[in-house]
Amino acid sequence: MTKSPYLQFGALPLYIPPCIATPSHPFHLPPSGQPLRINIEGPLLALQKLLPTVSWHLTNYSPEFQMPGGPKLAELAFQQIYHRKVRHDIAGDMVVRNDMIDYYGVTFDHLVPVDDTNPEVLQINIVEIENDVGVYAMQHNKFVINPADYIGKQVLAAPRCCSTRKGASDRKRINDTVNERIGNKM
Repeated sequence: MTKSPYLQFGALPLYIPPCIATPSHPFHLPPSGQPLRINIEGPLLALQKLLPTVSWHLTNYSPEFQMPGGPKLAELAFQQIYHRKVRHDIAGDMVVRNDMIDYYGVTFDHLVPVDDTNPEVLQINIVEIENDVGVYAMQHNKFVINPADYIGKQVLAAPRCCSTRKGASDRKRINDTVNERIGNKM
């Protein structure tokens, strides 16, 4: 597994648990050659634990991406999902498509053809454990969560397949948002 370069800044590691489904959901975790759009998001408090030196505020506005944290979060998630660093010499290895400001996060593509307006989607929710000692996490995820495994040690990121939410509209919602952002016609 690739060690995160962000740990040197006092950051907590991002932890994506193994899939609890039998067989495992095909996108948790996906094969490295699978084209996939990935949306990872969570509360600001949890993101600041992952990337404590990165700004998540709009004062650093950029027309391309609103927050510097978006691409950094995408890179961190990519490393955890694919167990390697982004390879910039591979076309489409990781392309940041959108960031969110209402619920902090980012959407990025891995090997998705530029003309694909409706790729498969992996939704990952970053869960804040410390704020309520894991109550929300335990209510909304299908796997056992021991808050002591996370508080001050790591940040939980749960793919939708292991969540109690169905996510029936994830693919449409995420793809529609990206298509609007990059100007694709539906």
